[in-house]
Amino acid sequence: MARGKVYIIGAGPGDWELISVKGLKKIKEADVILYDFLASAEFLRFAKKKAQLICCGKADGLHLLEQAQINKLLSKFAKQGKIVARLKGGDPLVFSRGIEEVLYLKNKGIDFEIIQGITSAFSAPESFGIPLTRKGKYSSIAVLTGRKSNGDKLDAPDCDTLVYLMAVANIRNVVEAILASGKSKNTPCAFIERGTSPEERIIPGTLKDIVDKTKQYRVKSPAVFIVGEVVNYGKKIRDDKFK
Repeated sequence: MARGKVYIIGAGPGDWELISVKGLKKIKEADVILYDFLASAEFLRFAKKKAQLICCGKADGLHLLEQAQINKLLSKFAKQGKIVARLKGGDPLVFSRGIEEVLYLKNKGIDFEIIQGITSAFSAPESFGIPLTRKGKYSSIAVLTGRKSNGDKLDAPDCDTLVYLMAVANIRNVVEAILASGKSKNTPCAFIERGTSPEERIIPGTLKDIVDKTKQYRVKSPAVFIVGEVVNYGKKIRDDKFK
């Protein structure tokens, strides 16, 4: 029997064309594809006719398959000699349980490869003309989680640009942590929903009013929360979207 292999693939942020050439190639070759909600359905049309497609779910409050089940499926199919594509939104190892899958496969002696993807932390702001840095002005970035399952205090390091993922439901606590770190209430910020997709939208504000705007505009996940003076560049570059 041929030896199977698992490809842990980052599907990118929303626009399916942002996947890597290598990632798309492995989707086309795969005998089995296990995919998450955040991985665009567009990818499935590239699957082989006989490929087995398994939706794993993975969204706030909804997991069609628990992580332990996913790990076992990856191992099972690979041991059957199949090429397995594990398709995950964004980058497979950024605020993802992809590392758990990798460690499980390594422990089981399963051949695997990690194929990087574009994270929404970078692509969502850039799709609205917001740079994360600018030479000589803004030189530090932190990518952070907007919630911690263990209840620990949220991080708000002293960086020019802060990018939070999974912050929508916890935005009040996120803002409190940022203000406590010393940033002004007038610091520009914005929520970006479904960045790079046809449904993308931006809700700009300041740390003083973004909590209220989150409710007013009914911001929903998936969304990226970006904080810093760099948000002002978006107002210049994509002024049509900042209304």
